[in-house]
Amino acid sequence: MYEPPIHWSDHEDIAQKLYERFGADFGESQIYRIRFTDLLEWVLQIPGFAGKREESNEGHLEMIQSDWVYEWRDNQ
Repeated sequence: MYEPPIHWSDHEDIAQKLYERFGADFGESQIYRIRFTDLLEWVLQIPGFAGKREESNEGHLEMIQSDWVYEWRDNQ
């Protein structure tokens, strides 16, 4: 099955991949306390992620955190 590459603007897809990886390891408040340096590394490790480190910015990381929280809530 072919999955298109994931880019920085695909916040929901990234959040879903992070939830699949970490599941219940992080709750809502813990997700918001994740350091952006850690979040950046985890995003870069997602299979099929096509973005580059230098394309990242605080806005993308904040949106990813928010969408990850929504993904976590949807699965509770």
